[in-house]
Amino acid sequence: MAEQHEHTHDHEAESAEQAPVKVIGEEPDLSKGTARPITVVGNPVLHRECKIVTAFDAELSALIDDMFVSMYAAAGVGLAANQIGVDAKVFVYDCPDDNNVRHIGHIINPVLEDLPVDRRTLDDGNEGCLSVPTAYAELARPDYAAVTGQDKDGNPIRVEGTGFFARCLQHETDHLNGYLYIDRLSKRDRKDALRQMADGTPSYATVPNS
Repeated sequence: MAEQHEHTHDHEAESAEQAPVKVIGEEPDLSKGTARPITVVGNPVLHRECKIVTAFDAELSALIDDMFVSMYAAAGVGLAANQIGVDAKVFVYDCPDDNNVRHIGHIINPVLEDLPVDRRTLDDGNEGCLSVPTAYAELARPDYAAVTGQDKDGNPIRVEGTGFFARCLQHETDHLNGYLYIDRLSKRDRKDALRQMADGTPSYATVPNS
């Protein structure tokens, strides 16, 4: 997921402006990973459900390392495995919520929990995606989300978030089920997002669609 459209500065600048910032999770060791180019809308890997992860091994840990480095290289706040061409249900995130709490982590085989009626408050927020570079659109999503899954060692975990981080959890889980945020837009808004993408130039490496 791309950073909020209004935020053109990075997390460090944001931290300085709004300190103190609480952090939930641990910053990754970026010396371990390699940045990979980002797949964009139209690439088949983005438009089908990803495979469930069954092997919690060194290869999975290396993938997560690459995903964090790739996400930061593209200035994103969330990244799903299929966005670097890998068919696996994994996503990583380093995303603020609306209370200036920074959430960092990964989740394997994520499943969004059904929301109780009293938590289904919609937030009309601006949304962007690294796989639809330079485009943004308003999209209503619940302002609370909870995801269950596993960590890289196979242990069960549950991650919940509000505001912008809730949007991120929903956005990344959608990716792993084969959906981009533009698939949730009206035909008119989807067309506008694709026009924005066509008119823009991404600031990071992408995989050209053949």
